[in-house]
Amino acid sequence: MTNNLLKGVNLYLVGMMGAGKSTVGQVLAQHLGYGFVDTDTVIEKAAGGRSITQLFQNEGEVGFRKLESQILEQVCAFTKLVIATGGGIVLKQQNWSYLHHGLIVWLDVPVEIIYARLAEDTTRPLLQDSDPKGKLRSLLEQRQHLYSQADLRITVSEGQTPEQIATRVLNEIPSVLKPEDT
Repeated sequence: MTNNLLKGVNLYLVGMMGAGKSTVGQVLAQHLGYGFVDTDTVIEKAAGGRSITQLFQNEGEVGFRKLESQILEQVCAFTKLVIATGGGIVLKQQNWSYLHHGLIVWLDVPVEIIYARLAEDTTRPLLQDSDPKGKLRSLLEQRQHLYSQADLRITVSEGQTPEQIATRVLNEIPSVLKPEDT
C-alpha cells in the first residue's frame, strides 16, 4: 500500500540545514520503494567534486543558488524519488515551480536541536559566524514563511528517530492528497 501512496509523484523534503532531510529522506525512500537524491550531493558532483563550502567561496551564494536551481530543474523531471533539498532552496521563487511537481514536506526542527546537531560541523558555509546559534535563528526567521508553503509540516521534537519521523510523514501524507489522487 505504501508504495502506491504517491503514485510515483516525487516527495521533496525542505527545512533548515541539520533538520535531518537526508537521513529521513533515505528512510522514506526505502518505505516508498523510491530512489533517494540529495541535491547537495548532486551539486557537488556537477561542480566536479567541489564541496558546497568551496562553491560558496568561489561562486558566492548567488552562484551556488543558481546551480542549485539548475539541479532541481533536472531532478524534477524524474519520478519515484525522495529528494532532500538544501535549506535555502525555498529562497528562489523559480524553485517553487519545480517543487510543486511533487509533494513538499517541511521538516520543522527547533533551532536548539539543529544547533546541537551542527555544533561540531565546520562544513556549513552559512554557519561560519561568530554567533552560529543566532545565525540559525535569523535564517529560520527569514525562511519560515517560505517553508510554511509546504504541503505538509512535520514538527520534529527532541529524541525522535529518523524512522519515527519518516513514519509520521507516511501517516500524514493521505491528509494532504486530493481525493482524486487517492
